[in-house]
Amino acid sequence: MTDTQSPRRQDRRTVLKAGAGVAAALALGGQGRLVRAASTPVATSPSTASTPAASPTGSRQRWQNWSGIHTCQPSAIDTPADEGELASLLRGAGPGVRCVGAGHSFTGLVPTDSTLISLDRMSGVISADAARNTATLHAGTRLALLSRQLDAQGVAMRNLPDIDAQSFAGAIATATHGTGRTLQALHADVIGMRLMTPDGNVIECSEQRNPELLSAARVSLGSLGVVTQVTLRTVPSFNLHRRVFLKPLQAMLDEAPTLAKQHRNFEFYYLPFTGYAAGITHDLYEAGDVLTPHSADEDMLRDLRRLRDWLGRFPQLRRWVAAKLIDVNQTEDAKNRSWKLLSTQRPTRFNETECHVPQEQGIACVRDVIAKLETRNEVFFPLEFRFVKADDAWLSPFHGRDSCSIAVHAAQGEPFDYLLSEIGPIYRKYAGRPHWGKLHDVSPAQLAALYPRWGDFQALRRSLDPQGKMLNPYLRKLFGVEHG
Repeated sequence: MTDTQSPRRQDRRTVLKAGAGVAAALALGGQGRLVRAASTPVATSPSTASTPAASPTGSRQRWQNWSGIHTCQPSAIDTPADEGELASLLRGAGPGVRCVGAGHSFTGLVPTDSTLISLDRMSGVISADAARNTATLHAGTRLALLSRQLDAQGVAMRNLPDIDAQSFAGAIATATHGTGRTLQALHADVIGMRLMTPDGNVIECSEQRNPELLSAARVSLGSLGVVTQVTLRTVPSFNLHRRVFLKPLQAMLDEAPTLAKQHRNFEFYYLPFTGYAAGITHDLYEAGDVLTPHSADEDMLRDLRRLRDWLGRFPQLRRWVAAKLIDVNQTEDAKNRSWKLLSTQRPTRFNETECHVPQEQGIACVRDVIAKLETRNEVFFPLEFRFVKADDAWLSPFHGRDSCSIAVHAAQGEPFDYLLSEIGPIYRKYAGRPHWGKLHDVSPAQLAALYPRWGDFQALRRSLDPQGKMLNPYLRKLFGVEHG
């Protein structure tokens, strides 16, 4: 595809345009149309946490995740260039070894006072076979780079998550996913990998060789060792047509299951205290022309926050103003390569919880979540609702069941304890399985009941890592183990 404009990634947060118009109308006295107001800055950052560098001799470098709620000072931060260097590191390391990628997880998967390993130097596509629709890559490859390199070979990933800053290994370790009723999470397309165990040995696994290990290692939370290479299924490069549209919230909730059946990708965002939701669809597009509308969604998120700040104590007034000013006929269209539309950058930082419930329970669950959120006047961040197809990875939240994913956000620097204390019980009411990289407080006993292969995974983990070298305090608590 060619484009006369300079290439740019289009942020799907155009869904925030509605709230931006409300805030603008308040600021400028606008009547009956969507206009934008000047915005005051909020905390923003690149889409990744700082990439760690090797530790200077005699010093301890500090690491923190993207949202800033987790920090650590590991004894060493190492960036091996190949499997040989990685094996030496693992053999010489003490307990508590962890790997780090983009730092986009909100749970404590990374923090350690032992060795922290980045695979940033083990990056890039090794080979791509367009005839067989497969590609092999170094596991440290960031999704954004992977998409570009695959596209250059005429192939693409079937689906992508909201952001593409993550390393591939980190993305599959936490069961990162996109949206689409017939589309599985990223790890489901992994058909082979090289796994370096904590003792520095490499095990090859595929659907034919060590298939049980592959099913476990597809989603492992980094507890089985270090994935160094991955082979995945690809599809020929393809184009998408994206459409963003607004509907009254109740209409969106009623129509969501049908919209998910009608479109390749469908998701929606609840816009707090407006009475509206924004839907996003992606469908295959055969023509080669490109449509890249200007996106100013970060400014619009700032305006949603401003609306909350001005009228937060008057939720009914927020809804009344929204009803007067939001244009439900407003739509936005974009046409481009799949990877340029499916993923976005997120400069505005936040903390997040997400859970995956059985698809048939999705709308009922999100109704309860929305009702709870609307008891908290400080909420302004949109809620995200997605569809994901089932797979068979042992620790996949989508194991054996088609699911709906419900994600709730709180801006960085604002209280987020209610994500666990008030939203968490609603998730559990609907047998929700937590996103491994997002805030939750599900206990080991509850996890064992939610995951049919939980016991099998723990047995395999103990066989590969009897000393618990890959476990930090967070994983020990999550798995309910004290030793090994």
